[in-house]
Amino acid sequence: MTIKEVSEKYDISQDTLRYYERVGMIPPVTRTASGIRDYQEEDIKLVELAKCMRSAGLPVETMIEYVKLTLLIFLS
Repeated sequence: MTIKEVSEKYDISQDTLRYYERVGMIPPVTRTASGIRDYQEEDIKLVELAKCMRSAGLPVETMIEYVKLTLLIFLS
């Protein structure tokens, strides 16, 4: 999915999605040969999680730490 499609589907601005990626709330999204973000299923799941955690009031810093810890577990 493109960033536009994800933005529309989850009612999150494209700037917010870029911010989530930049600060580490979601890992870097794969890109096409032309550099366009191409959200895969695992990226979408993390966007859903980020949206859920934000709506629950979790601070961004907590979410970043959670994603780092989760990725460490999956990479081990």
